[in-house]
Amino acid sequence: MVAAAAAVPAQAAGSGYRYWSFWENQGTNWTYATQGPATARPADGDTVGFRFAVSRDASDATRPSAVPDFTRICAGVEPKAGTKRIAVVIDFGRPVDAPAGEQPPAPALRTDCPQVREDATAAEALAAVAKPLRYDANAMLCGISGYPEQGCGEQVALPEEQPTGSAQPTGSAAPQATGAPRAGGTEDSGGPSVGLVAGGAAVLLLGAAGVWQARRRRG
Repeated sequence: MVAAAAAVPAQAAGSGYRYWSFWENQGTNWTYATQGPATARPADGDTVGFRFAVSRDASDATRPSAVPDFTRICAGVEPKAGTKRIAVVIDFGRPVDAPAGEQPPAPALRTDCPQVREDATAAEALAAVAKPLRYDANAMLCGISGYPEQGCGEQVALPEEQPTGSAQPTGSAAPQATGAPRAGGTEDSGGPSVGLVAGGAAVLLLGAAGVWQARRRRG
């Protein structure tokens, strides 16, 4: 894995990061993903979740508000040879976590069941149901279905009413890069390009929160 080279200032007290977190099901519970969706390859019957929120770090990240219930989400979608069914949960979060001048789209909680090819990644399953997706040049997922319109993993002051997180997730200790853009930097796309997924998707460049958290662990 190639680490981001830019220097990142220490996180200020009372601050966090506004970003899309990526989750996988562990039975009927959510677990914070240990890799980005550009390399995660869920199996038929799995559920993946995406939640937009302001969090201090992964241990503070807020889970999607719907349980990972594949049976309910994919009811009526029959198995098909050469494909797999992935339940997708997208939680656009609360108005208090929205960037200035924006509001979470309605409905704020969406579920879908794309039927994708057998080797498809979680990012490709998301792209099948939630275009347009927006990525930055560091392979971080910035927007789902056009939300938010701008910004990507920026450091922000935590609002006073911001909870200190839901139950502690397991997995990565820092926000992960959650996708991969096509060459050329930030842009809307239907998902990660084949070239980057095949040759560089394993190179998940962490966002600012990830770099800071990793350095803190090493120190």
